[in-house]
Amino acid sequence: VQLVESGGGSVQAGGSLRLSCVASGFTASTNSLGWFRQAPDKAREGVAVIYTGRRTTAYADSVKGRFTISLDYAAVTLEMNNLKPEDTAMYYCAAGLTFRPAPSLVPADYSFWGQGTQVTVS
Repeated sequence: VQLVESGGGSVQAGGSLRLSCVASGFTASTNSLGWFRQAPDKAREGVAVIYTGRRTTAYADSVKGRFTISLDYAAVTLEMNNLKPEDTAMYYCAAGLTFRPAPSLVPADYSFWGQGTQVTVS
């Protein structure tokens, strides 16, 4: 599975950005797509994830009400609104295979990763 991210950049606090990720390859080996982020000197954390079949979503508490994840065929998009300086991080798209009522926000449950795209909020 190959994941290619686009979007990101620099924005002032309160602004918006959109991240997109296109998945290709043997996507039948995965059932979850999502966005994770890692700030300097911090562990990677789940931001928003979605089951590709049922379209069930899960969000980190810190982004609920501000971020929205959506899926259009093999492209997963993260709409980020009301951005805060603490949202500054490298954002990664990931694909995984889990079988739980809700998709997992745990990075270890995801086997395929994109290269990442930087989001900076000042």
